[in-house]
Amino acid sequence: MEKNSVKSYMEYSEERFTKRVMYKKGETTAFVLNFLPGQQLPIHKHPGTEVYIFVVTGTGTIVIDGKYSEVSEADLIHVNSEEEMSFKNNGNEPVSLYVVLSKYPNENYAKNI
Repeated sequence: MEKNSVKSYMEYSEERFTKRVMYKKGETTAFVLNFLPGQQLPIHKHPGTEVYIFVVTGTGTIVIDGKYSEVSEADLIHVNSEEEMSFKNNGNEPVSLYVVLSKYPNENYAKNI
């Protein structure tokens, strides 16, 4: 068993958002993204990976495939591998997101099972 506190990974920087990795086990990675007001995560994809985001604290806007959605503390978001995503802290308080990236086998792997 491993026990951690998300709070200990909530570190902010004036220069840009921060990423603090909590776990990296096999094909799964868990980390905390931390944003000060005005900071943002650029548009990107995670091919072959399911993304689960838990809003630990704060509010902001997540954009998934061009659709804007306001998020706040305790919201849970799932982003599939084909969707483009971005995030912006457009509030007045810091935001921390707990993120889990879970890769799944590619098609060639699945055919060999």
